[in-house]
Amino acid sequence: MTLSRFVTKNAFRNKRRSILTVASIGVSLLLLTFMMTLWHGFYIDQGSAESTRRLVTRHRVSLTNLLPGFYREKIRAVPGVVAVVPNSWFGGLYKDNKPENFFPQFATDPDEFAKVYPEMQIPPDQLTAWQHDRAGVIVNDELAQKYGWKLGDRIVIQGTIYPLNLELTVRGIYHWPTTNKTVYFNAKYVEEAVNWFKGQAGTFSIMSGSPDDVAKVSSAVDDQFRNSPQPTKTESEKAFGLSFVNMLGNVKAFILSICMAVVFTTLLVSANTMAMSIRERTREVALLKTLGFERRTILGLFVGEAMALSIAGGLFGCGFAWLLLTVMKKSPMGFFLAQMQVTPGTLGVALLAAALVGFLSSLVPSYNASRVAIVEGLRHIG
Repeated sequence: MTLSRFVTKNAFRNKRRSILTVASIGVSLLLLTFMMTLWHGFYIDQGSAESTRRLVTRHRVSLTNLLPGFYREKIRAVPGVVAVVPNSWFGGLYKDNKPENFFPQFATDPDEFAKVYPEMQIPPDQLTAWQHDRAGVIVNDELAQKYGWKLGDRIVIQGTIYPLNLELTVRGIYHWPTTNKTVYFNAKYVEEAVNWFKGQAGTFSIMSGSPDDVAKVSSAVDDQFRNSPQPTKTESEKAFGLSFVNMLGNVKAFILSICMAVVFTTLLVSANTMAMSIRERTREVALLKTLGFERRTILGLFVGEAMALSIAGGLFGCGFAWLLLTVMKKSPMGFFLAQMQVTPGTLGVALLAAALVGFLSSLVPSYNASRVAIVEGLRHIG
């Protein structure tokens, strides 16, 4: 029997305890992997190449305050700006107010929308049909599959913020590289029906010439409207998304504290299991020494057992975290997690943490066991 086989057999000799230990470590690593994925998605991942060139301009006071529509042409004149489109949240109901029937709806400008969002994949004829139909709408392919929508179908969205029920015709079905279960329709539809919305916009999405232009465009736009009745706040698309996260408080500290608590808890669970396991095998250690096993070999065997259990729990936790994130991204609120994914780097860090926990938790009890004298070990009862 090889040493690796010997380690594996002993790691799972008490199956109930081993399975519970693996499950405990797995749940901890599930939480750790999920938190690291959120951290990576929120603060490290910069998104697609197109998104690094995009900015969002909103009212400086609140997103609920609208901006004048004529700001669009003033923004377009700023050096470094390639295209500008208004995006206004409609917030209506489709069928009913059940969460599973919720999806974002935005009023925008079909003529320039594809210039600001070039990553959107839609047949040219469908894009043209949407641009020529004021009551037209383009829908995400996942939504189309979910509700069975086809080109030419009618969609009725009941207004909640606006006193208007949208009666839209599907003119295009688009695909987005990431999750984006959203419908887009012509803002003029709402402007013609709601007097107070004429010449207004919720936000303006801006496509700059290059990522290097983002900071210059942001400053220039805000300086232009600094003393106006409706001052603006312009930031990168990434920063705009993070502003929603920051509404929850200090998310960075929250994620970091959870990760530290998870690692510490996992360390305690693994240490307790290994201490119990090694204490029960004191006579076995003495027997191994009589057979010629060196102290460092015995130390390696026990440490290897602990690391095997920890890594097994880590694999279980990482796999379940990936599955959980996949399911959550398909939920009605999954667009908030559109950019989130369990990357190979995240998996590597999580498994390294699991291995490190196994090593640290077993080092002291394994070292003490390896020093037990043969006679004293054979006399041990327990």
